[in-house]
Amino acid sequence: MTDKPVLTRREVTTLATGAAAAAALGVTSAEAAPQPHMEAARAALQLAKHELQIAVPNKGGHRIKAINYVNAAIAEVNLGIAFAN
Repeated sequence: MTDKPVLTRREVTTLATGAAAAAALGVTSAEAAPQPHMEAARAALQLAKHELQIAVPNKGGHRIKAINYVNAAIAEVNLGIAFAN
């Protein structure tokens, strides 16, 4: 039986956090697979966020909620890209 390195839960969490941060910053690996649909979705979400930010703010709190949901969606897309890579 060969000895395989085993990562601790903390090391896995640290690696996942680093991957998410790299994805959020747009850092890609030379070996990363192209993800045109995920990248297009992220671009569309970023445009939606921009439009929400410049919209008239009197929307009964719904504009702010929408911005928060879009931010969460962008984060999930980034995590999906990082996971696939």
